[in-house]
Parts: sequence; C-alpha cells; structure tokens
Amino acid sequence: MVPAVLYRARLRDWHLHTASFGAVGLCIGLWIRAKTVDQDERGNAERRALFVGLWPGLLWLLGDSLGEHD
Repeated sequence: MVPAVLYRARLRDWHLHTASFGAVGLCIGLWIRAKTVDQDERGNAERRALFVGLWPGLLWLLGDSLGEHD
C-alpha cells in the first residue's frame, strides 16, 4: 500500500535511494557536530544523530519496494 501511494506521488526508487545516502551524510554531520558542543547539550545532539541514523535503512527498503512496483 505504501509503495503504491509513493508511486502515485511520482516518487521513484532512485529518489529514495538518494535520500538514504543523504540521511547517512546528515547523520555523520550531526554526529561530528555533537562532538563540538558543550557537555550539557551533547546528549541531545547525539540522540538527534542516532535518530537520523535510523532513516537510511527505511528509505532504502522503501526504494526497493518502489523498484519492484514498476
């Protein structure tokens, strides 16, 4: 059902695969930034990086599902 909705929204598999790589880069950038903030804010910054780090797998699998939908 979700792949059909994404397909009707004109998203294609390569869009989500590219977003997956972008999420990896964003996660790495947030993790590096977390090391530069003071100790009081470091926990939140690291949690933000880990949260974004959960996205690539989901985006990649949605892209694979869209590829099979074509």
